[in-house]
Amino acid sequence: MPANTTNAAARDGAAVPDGPAAVPDEAVAPLLRGITVLRRLTEAEGGALSLSALERATGLARSTVDRLVATLVRMDYVRLDGRDVHLAPRLMELGNAYLAALRLPALLAGRADALADELDESVSLAVGDRDGIRFIHQATRRRAMSLSFRIGDLLPAERTAPGPLFAAGWTPADWHRWHERRTADPRDDRFPALPPREHASADAEFERRAARAALDGWALDDQLIEPGLVAISVPVRAPGTGWARGTGWAADTGWAVGAGEVAGAGDVAGARDMAGAGDVEGAADVAGAREVVGAGDVEGAADVAGAREMAGAGDVARAREAAGAGDMAGAGDVVCVASVVSHTSRHTAPDLRSALLPRLRAAVAAMEDDLRTAPPAHPGPPPAGLAVWTGASKQELGREFVESLARGLTVLTAFGEGRAALTLTEIARATGLTRASARRALITHEHAGLVAPAPDRTYALTPRVLSLGFPPLSRTSLPEIAQPHLTALAGRVHESAALAVLSDTGDEIQYTARAAGGRVLSARVTIGTRLPAHATALGRVLLADRPDATASPVLHRVREEGHALVDEELEAGLRAVAVPVRDRAGRVVAAVNIAMHAARGTTEECLTRVLPELRHTADLVEAELRVAGRFCRVAVV
Repeated sequence: MPANTTNAAARDGAAVPDGPAAVPDEAVAPLLRGITVLRRLTEAEGGALSLSALERATGLARSTVDRLVATLVRMDYVRLDGRDVHLAPRLMELGNAYLAALRLPALLAGRADALADELDESVSLAVGDRDGIRFIHQATRRRAMSLSFRIGDLLPAERTAPGPLFAAGWTPADWHRWHERRTADPRDDRFPALPPREHASADAEFERRAARAALDGWALDDQLIEPGLVAISVPVRAPGTGWARGTGWAADTGWAVGAGEVAGAGDVAGARDMAGAGDVEGAADVAGAREVVGAGDVEGAADVAGAREMAGAGDVARAREAAGAGDMAGAGDVVCVASVVSHTSRHTAPDLRSALLPRLRAAVAAMEDDLRTAPPAHPGPPPAGLAVWTGASKQELGREFVESLARGLTVLTAFGEGRAALTLTEIARATGLTRASARRALITHEHAGLVAPAPDRTYALTPRVLSLGFPPLSRTSLPEIAQPHLTALAGRVHESAALAVLSDTGDEIQYTARAAGGRVLSARVTIGTRLPAHATALGRVLLADRPDATASPVLHRVREEGHALVDEELEAGLRAVAVPVRDRAGRVVAAVNIAMHAARGTTEECLTRVLPELRHTADLVEAELRVAGRFCRVAVV
């Protein structure tokens, strides 16, 4: 174990409240190192680093970095481009496992998207992650000034609108951890998604915001992240009971909050700490706080006298009503927070409350109804043959393949929809690992903050799984997915390859990615070039997926055969063959082709030599598109 492993774990948030946690004796050292490599790549600009830069960022020996990268390349989690290491879309299957187990994006994203369309503002869903918040869904507006946060980004609670709503339920240990982090990292350097903090704010200010949020049931961000950015948030509460505080899993509903999220109402001691771990300007003693009202509705609000001080409000009647009458009307724990984000050129912070809060609350009420009426999760088949695959890879690659890293990461893929909490035996069965190997992997992941104990001797994934590559990869476009596969295809067949989509009018194709074949005489088109759809192989494949395609004998044949061949129709001497690229729903969203000179063989030889390679490339692109598009929108251009 390298000397810097513990420090890296602390930087990644795998520390106990009182300081960096010692690495457990049974932890798998190569797995911890591999997690560190993935986190450093996630933090890097564009999700890429050179091997030398990765060596410096991790503090690992170069030989160790080379072996870890070789293993991750074999798993299709990263790819090598010369000496540069890039995150690959397949890595998103780890974050997908958490989001699928959580179920919230699948159940609530439609409501968030509809609200964004209604308001013409960005809308996000976030869960709590220790003393921060992490996004699980983003519905952004396309503007010159648009929101740059991504699914999986982690923000400090005190600089956000959702933060006070989660902090309203923090325990004393949570507050202690938050104070320690603030002291150790006053500029928020641990949060690469944010600009560094320029001016420190008093801890008591956030404590007052959390107390106020507990009473009001909503919270504001008035340019706390950066000038001009404002947001308003409302909590989404779980239906019924049965939610395990600290584990984020509901045994009676089968869907997860996300381990590490503060989902409880908070006890009286938590309310005292919430009011301000060190007195809030002479606030009344919160130890005399009333018991949590309405099974968690006010989340540890204090008595009326204390409420006035905690909230900093003079409206005693409203504070009494909130503390005593249960006006916040939450049926259960906070499972996530919905936010509307805008700019001061469109809305001031007070305007958000008056103009947008009622509609946000209505959307949240509909989300809570959706949770209440959601059918039980139906688990799909768990991954199969993983242990066999890792063993075979070890046999093929020898010491360059770190089997313990590959097996440890596959443990995370055992979770998913209907498999939010699993026992050790279930994890071992799903992955094909021995119980001993699965147990050591779980010990390692728990130390790294990726899994947490859940009820009934089970384990659940935490939101921190999204820190493994998900933020930069969540913005991956289809051309970015296709480009390395096109380059490989062109290298194998020594002909030019390209990706294209259909224009909005349907009359033209637009090239979105290409790779040259390396010949003196080859097809050369620039990205962005448009050509008539009916005269190209790419266009015919795209047009053949339309409902009216059967009316055309040519397109009907293309649909039946699954490919199109155009021989010197667009230009003398130019021959091209194309196949479709389909999304998760089976729709044709793009096409890939090979273009060559007609003198290099007959059409039959072209199909025999090129078409299988072309289909294989389309299969690879589709596989990554299915992973990337499960919870994220993948732009086609």
